[in-house]
Amino acid sequence: MSHPTTGNFTKTPGWLDWFTGPAKPRFQLPAGAVDAHCHVFGPGAEFPYAPERKYTPCDASKHQLYALRDHLGFARNVVVQATCHGADNRAMIDACTSSGGKARGVATVRRSVTDDELQAMHTAGVRGVRFNFVKRLVDFTPKDELMEIAGRIAKLGWHVVIYFEAVDLPELWDFFTALPTTVVVDHMGRPDVSKPMNGDDFGPEFELFLKFMRQHPNVWSKVSCPERLSVTGPRALNGEQAAYQDVVPFARRVVEEFPDRVLWGTDWPHPNLKDHMPDDGLLVDFIPHIATTPELQQKLLVTNPMRLYWPEEVSK
Repeated sequence: MSHPTTGNFTKTPGWLDWFTGPAKPRFQLPAGAVDAHCHVFGPGAEFPYAPERKYTPCDASKHQLYALRDHLGFARNVVVQATCHGADNRAMIDACTSSGGKARGVATVRRSVTDDELQAMHTAGVRGVRFNFVKRLVDFTPKDELMEIAGRIAKLGWHVVIYFEAVDLPELWDFFTALPTTVVVDHMGRPDVSKPMNGDDFGPEFELFLKFMRQHPNVWSKVSCPERLSVTGPRALNGEQAAYQDVVPFARRVVEEFPDRVLWGTDWPHPNLKDHMPDDGLLVDFIPHIATTPELQQKLLVTNPMRLYWPEEVSK
């Protein structure tokens, strides 16, 4: 089924639409579980896509996101600003304010944002800003501008979400470690899971990422998006094995070494995938393969995201 793009927008050729019939997960999520990384796209007729965007998606509304939340068994969402909307955060903020307190947001802002605008975003539920360093998705923002923004949002208790690819960590290391906030890394810094592993040695790129987390206790990681990283793909070889089997050791390593600093999200509606569109129910069934005990699952899906996004509800 193809999803429309409304308004005066034409989808990027070859765009893969999100999957409308996700399975009911076999894994039962713990009560209060948070989908800590997802997006809304438009709808374009109501929330136009940014002129500077690098892609035009299908529409993916807040109503469709929250229907998926309920189908999968999540209680809450963290809606991350999608690059196709640039720094126009209206669709994301509308999703948060329409959620009855069940959603928080991560915004994209420019240096020109006013303190009043930041405060209004905070009231709406925004708790972080995202800095994107994936060159095919965004144009480069000067690091001094990003550092200035980070200093301003730190006063609100917000954090910085960073999206980058593993090969770029060495050149970004000094900037990342100077950020004055909690820093949340999207998708484990996108490791190359096709590179051979030697026992517990994951190769220099991922070992550097683990070192980054070890040395900087303010750094968290999302262990999400196996469908972006996998070479083996979504087919489990048998009922006991996970889909996206080649990603499991990487994500499990991060969960087990840093259990209090990990988050998980669906990444719905899965922008810019070229190979296949994942079944979100299957993605939920990936979780127990990387967080293998009820205690680790509780931290990954409830305790950690609540501490970061709803701290006022966490008992002191």
